[in-house]
Amino acid sequence: MVKLNVQKGREILEKIHQAAEEQQLKVYAVGGFVRDLYLGKEGTDIDFVVEGDAVAFARFVRKKYRTGRVVAYPRFGTAMLVLDDYKLEFVSAREEHYEPDSRKPRVRKADLYTDLSRRDFTINCLAMHIDPEHFGEVIDIFHGIQDIEARIIRTPLDPVVTFNDDPLRILRAIRFATQLEFQIEEKTYQAILATRERLKIISQERVTEEFKKILLARKPSIGLNLLKETGILKIIFPELDMLSGVEQRQEYHHKDVFKHTLQVVDNIAQKTDKFELRLAALLHDIAKPQTKRFVEGIGWTFHGHEELGARMVERIGRRMRLPVSTIKYVQKLVRLHLRPIQLADETVTDSAIRRLMVEAGEDIDDLMMLCRSDITSKNPNKVKQFLKNFDRVEQRIKEVEEKDRLRQFKPAMTGNDIMEILGIPPGPLVGKIKQAIVDAILDGDIPNEYQACYDYLMKIKDQFLKPSADPMPSTTKKNME
Repeated sequence: MVKLNVQKGREILEKIHQAAEEQQLKVYAVGGFVRDLYLGKEGTDIDFVVEGDAVAFARFVRKKYRTGRVVAYPRFGTAMLVLDDYKLEFVSAREEHYEPDSRKPRVRKADLYTDLSRRDFTINCLAMHIDPEHFGEVIDIFHGIQDIEARIIRTPLDPVVTFNDDPLRILRAIRFATQLEFQIEEKTYQAILATRERLKIISQERVTEEFKKILLARKPSIGLNLLKETGILKIIFPELDMLSGVEQRQEYHHKDVFKHTLQVVDNIAQKTDKFELRLAALLHDIAKPQTKRFVEGIGWTFHGHEELGARMVERIGRRMRLPVSTIKYVQKLVRLHLRPIQLADETVTDSAIRRLMVEAGEDIDDLMMLCRSDITSKNPNKVKQFLKNFDRVEQRIKEVEEKDRLRQFKPAMTGNDIMEILGIPPGPLVGKIKQAIVDAILDGDIPNEYQACYDYLMKIKDQFLKPSADPMPSTTKKNME
């Protein structure tokens, strides 16, 4: 009998047991909380199975301990609430039946053992007693502890049925294999191959959530490789799937962009847990397949892949249902990811550095982190030289920043000012004039002050304001005179 040691969460579990005693219900902690306890980690999200009405029980807990509101889903017999900074989810012990075209099951009440058998993987089929007499003892009917020790992901029942019933479990298998760095058991792996097309019935929001968790793992390449190997990437992220492959012509070859991308993502994962920055690393070369060209005497080129990649990010981001702010951030970094290395030359002017800083804004440090992570050469001398170049660029950025305070750069003259002064309506012309003023500021031709901008506007306005065409022929005008 395995008995787990609960420390920080013991008090909350005792509270739930007290409430269960008063309601004459059997309640058990289950799933990820128990699994992680065995792995030596104690979380603050706890799932409970209630042999009875879980929604009514959650409402009783809220009333007894005067906590926040209950979020309930009566159709599925589940309810959630927060108590003492713990996120608690209660579910009625149940069995489920799925229709072929849906992942929403028909539910009916059952006991603990039936409920455990409906769960996705053996490592998540663990339950734990919370009563004083048996506190911490694990109920393990599908040998989940054994699978944790063997570091494998396996379904408790037939994996084909498990994945057909709820195809999201296909992505969850890969996500757990990535997060825990476990292997997927062979029969379960083969079932993924057999049922992967069922993923098409899953909502994009759920797919994105699992993909996000894979990308936030310690080593995202584990999951990304699994998605590629199983053919799932072609279904949920075809642009990434297209990155793989190497071609050679004459003595020239280009490295596999997919493998390079995975290395970049793993590199940046060692430095940051920021999802948006990891996503930028994943997508920084996304347009290379479309821009690949072979030039005689030069070799393979990918001209413009950063600009096309930035445009592709918008389409991908919208499909993934990402926030607009995330899309714009990733677009910016993809568009700029080649710029810093182009500025490593000692002869580069301050104005070029200023332009990069203004375009990157507050994200300049993230951009430099991405650029450093993009170094994947196995040649230590090349790596050393690239790092030295980036050191030089960062030093120049620091020097210019100290002089100009450009991270929060805003020109002293706005588009509204330009329209009011020149008496012109909104439109592309306003943007062109404003950009000319910004260029003059960044080039150091004028200070970023309103009067200087006004004087410069008066100087250049005739270049932009073409005189209106005279509708009257000159001969007519002469006769009128």
